[in-house]
Amino acid sequence: MRAYEVEDSAADYEGVVAVERERPEPGPGEALVRVRACSLNYRDLIIAGEGHYPGAELPVVPLSDGAGEVVEVGAGVRRLAEGDRVATPFAPDWVAGEGSPEQWARTTGGNIDGALREYATFPAESLAVLPEHFDYEQGATLSCAGLTAWRALVEDGDLTAGETVLALGTGGVSTFALQFADAQGAEVVVTSASDEKLDRAAEWGADETVNYEDTPEWGEAVAERTGGGVDHVVEVGGPGTLDQSLEAAAPGGHVSLIGVLDGPDGQVHPGPVLGKGLTVEGVVGVGSREMFDRMNRAIAANDIEPVVDRTFGFDEVRDAYRYLESGEHQGKVVVTLD
Repeated sequence: MRAYEVEDSAADYEGVVAVERERPEPGPGEALVRVRACSLNYRDLIIAGEGHYPGAELPVVPLSDGAGEVVEVGAGVRRLAEGDRVATPFAPDWVAGEGSPEQWARTTGGNIDGALREYATFPAESLAVLPEHFDYEQGATLSCAGLTAWRALVEDGDLTAGETVLALGTGGVSTFALQFADAQGAEVVVTSASDEKLDRAAEWGADETVNYEDTPEWGEAVAERTGGGVDHVVEVGGPGTLDQSLEAAAPGGHVSLIGVLDGPDGQVHPGPVLGKGLTVEGVVGVGSREMFDRMNRAIAANDIEPVVDRTFGFDEVRDAYRYLESGEHQGKVVVTLD
């Protein structure tokens, strides 16, 4: 079967190479999935390009996020059957509960083989069934970006109608956060350096938009526009943006720490956390399959459709990596295997 491996971290993603592998067979408790589409996350750029992602082990088949259909199940599998349309798991050992370091120790596309291959086996209990109205390209966006945003706002943040949410940027996680918050009846503020992207975000439900290049002190601007700050911040920038995110948060607000898109270095003053009684919470391990199921029910009930910015063919994988790195995208970057 066709597959890709990250053989080593290299400039311009030259370490991402096409390989031929034996088609796997499902063992007891496993399902064999024919993968139809995958999507990329910032994590994948770090693993393939920089090589310092915690816990990653090379060589590895990359990408945590994929979608396809079950073509065979192993002994003892009752929950899934041939023909079921499923999404691949980020942390295949985390099915239910609050999660533990042991349950999120193995990560798809990090230290175990990921989704960028024609066939893949996973524990059947780890696979979430896709919403019926999704195609495979849409289904491939959910495992990391979608579930991370859902967990940050709903599972951890207890988001309710009438609250306010700040989503930093317009990448995969932030766009899902916009969609989930809007569906929940919350007001949403979106930041970007692109007025064009902000205009699209407004079309998708953003109530306020802020160009952070035009407004360097955007935290104060967000707090002013929302009458004292937002209830939830989806913080994907890291130390380079966290000070402004804390400034934007309302007293008693919830800040979800998700990524380091702005780089890992920097210093953050704890004053706003103490002065406003903020809850700052890291999103580790993305989420369990039961969280995935709850998200998918909400997606189906609200007829939410993921934003797929651009789709690449299976022979264009390095181009997909480069496009994601360029930052030109808004929403998700997808690779199809058909």
